[in-house]
Amino acid sequence: MIVSTRGRYALRVLIDMAEHSDQDRIPLKEIAERQNISQKYIESIMTMLSKNGFIDGVHGKGGGYKLNRNPEEYKVGDILRLTEGTLAPVACLERGAAPCEKKSECRTIGMWTKLDELIEGYLDSVSVADLMKK
Repeated sequence: MIVSTRGRYALRVLIDMAEHSDQDRIPLKEIAERQNISQKYIESIMTMLSKNGFIDGVHGKGGGYKLNRNPEEYKVGDILRLTEGTLAPVACLERGAAPCEKKSECRTIGMWTKLDELIEGYLDSVSVADLMKK
């Protein structure tokens, strides 16, 4: 599993928003400047986060974005599953994957399954609030 810039930037954006949650709405431009990420790229991330209920956004004058829950409630696993699609270390363990013909004789499936459980378990145990700590 390799986490793309989309996943990494989504985490950075949510941490930034949590650290500036005292503002009513945070303009996209401010987040982009603080995080040194292009505004256009952040727009696509914000659209994804907003459409999936992670943040609230208002467009136009006085608009911006805000978290719609506490930082403790944002789990890294949920964010990465949204941005990456899967956290599975191998294709046969991805959600909705076609059953593998060799599963019954596969000598590595147990290892991959355990790794998948460890990855998911760990990332689901880490919150944005945890990442805010220096």
